[in-house]
Amino acid sequence: MINFLQTKWSYKGTGAIALAISTVLLGACENNLDQQAGVPETNVTTEEVADNTNQLIGKTVTVRSTPVTKIGPSTFTINDKQFFGTESILVVNASGKPFVLPTDASVAIQATGPVSKFVIADVNRNYNLGLDPNLYVDYEGKPAIIAQSLALAPKPGELTTNPSQYYGKTLAVTGEVENIRTATSFTLDEDKLFGGQDLLVIRAGSPKGVVNEGEKVAVTGVLRPFVVAELERDYDLQWDLTLQKTLEAEYRNKPVLVADEVYPSAIPQ
Repeated sequence: MINFLQTKWSYKGTGAIALAISTVLLGACENNLDQQAGVPETNVTTEEVADNTNQLIGKTVTVRSTPVTKIGPSTFTINDKQFFGTESILVVNASGKPFVLPTDASVAIQATGPVSKFVIADVNRNYNLGLDPNLYVDYEGKPAIIAQSLALAPKPGELTTNPSQYYGKTLAVTGEVENIRTATSFTLDEDKLFGGQDLLVIRAGSPKGVVNEGEKVAVTGVLRPFVVAELERDYDLQWDLTLQKTLEAEYRNKPVLVADEVYPSAIPQ
């Protein structure tokens, strides 16, 4: 499974970066999720990448944003539309795997990789992507993310409404923790004010950290249909019979996100 959090857990930024990160993770220290699960200190917005490029150069960041423009087969730009006037950031797919941008312009993506000032000669030499220099004149010397991993980042409601197109794919989903069912399962709501069907999240293995209701989190994992026998077989969830029957009655054949990482969201919902 793709590891989206290729970050240095022990690093603590200073100055503007520390302030920015403490702002986007406001309240995280109160819920222990970041303390116990190890929040990536560079779980940031495109606004922070644009404003603090020099401080972030060489550091691996995780950014969630809506794609803006496809430049070439391995490149596209992203921008946090909710932050007015934010500069678009070039993303270079250096993961070694093809990544197809979502056809729905409202579906975000998650990119993880080091920040750099884009120099096409260096990128072509280091990653053998064969980028056409004529397409990147406007990006030379501008902030870029050299992505080591990429994933679709749909909203919970998009997954519960049309799950079939996402089954079996590794996703990065943000939302609000709404209903904690067990120590290893909860539901995710994209906006409790507008209702909609919740997405069930199961934390497989031995999850670190504790989530609290109302907390805004980002979850990475694989979407699959809720078939209790298959989930028990593949993840050894050790649910008792009562819990199995309760969840099966409510979620049978509905989508469930099997999480490998849960951490506070960098972008408010």
